[in-house]
Amino acid sequence: MEHTVIVYSTPACSWCQAAKEHLRAHDVAFDDIDVAADMDRAREMVEKSGQYGVPVLDIDGEIIVGFDRSRINALLGIG
Repeated sequence: MEHTVIVYSTPACSWCQAAKEHLRAHDVAFDDIDVAADMDRAREMVEKSGQYGVPVLDIDGEIIVGFDRSRINALLGIG
């Protein structure tokens, strides 16, 4: 099954990098949104998550705040 994955991140965020590396290691395609450079998408992230911190992952409409490896794996069916 193909998943829709969006990662809201900033370039300086080490947890953002870890989340993206985890997705890449499992060959999961994702859109990477730099919220430091795109204020409209930053507002979108806050509306979805209620949070200003990154990373925020949107996996098929489910919101994960932070790099929660077990929840990411469960939603994507990876391990």
